[in-house]
Amino acid sequence: MMNTENNRKKIIEFLDLLGNENYELRRYSRPVLVYKVVDKTVYYSLWEEDVLNRFGLKNVEGWDSKEDSIFCPDWVIGIEHDPVIDELDELDEEDDND
Repeated sequence: MMNTENNRKKIIEFLDLLGNENYELRRYSRPVLVYKVVDKTVYYSLWEEDVLNRFGLKNVEGWDSKEDSIFCPDWVIGIEHDPVIDELDELDEEDDND
């Protein structure tokens, strides 16, 4: 079964880390990243939310691209972040901006 992510910021992060310029998010009114991780490889596609809802995630059998999972964000491969560490990282970023 494929996984989905509809948070636009996370989708942008995913595509930026992979360096995939084949997708233009402005073409999608509500993009959904559909992905699956198998043997350290991520298989993925972008779908329009309405189309995905109409056909259902269980009917998604293919993908448009594949990449090595080493280039993907941690949330794709299931690594959770510690909220305290994330907050400290945000504070560090704010300090760098000042």
